[in-house]
Amino acid sequence: MPQPASPKDPIDPRGLIREAYVIEGISEPECRSIFLDWAIGVPQGEDTRAHVATLLDRYGPAAPDHPMTRVLRDGLAQWDRTGRRGGRRGRVTD
Repeated sequence: MPQPASPKDPIDPRGLIREAYVIEGISEPECRSIFLDWAIGVPQGEDTRAHVATLLDRYGPAAPDHPMTRVLRDGLAQWDRTGRRGGRRGRVTD
């Protein structure tokens, strides 16, 4: 099991990601829900991508097959993708 971060961790202040790693039998959909809750809680102006990378570095090596590790990797991949962004702005020119 990965080494849990301090409960006062500024990257995971509510311990959501830490707790996901210790829940026996947690599924990937549950991890996605936890990740979304965590991401919504990141204060505006903070570098969410950097936080995800830090969490992946912290927990990924000890739990490479854990569903939360897959979710964190997927989250990083979303920031690293290039190309068209969705929504109205991607379709309308000014």
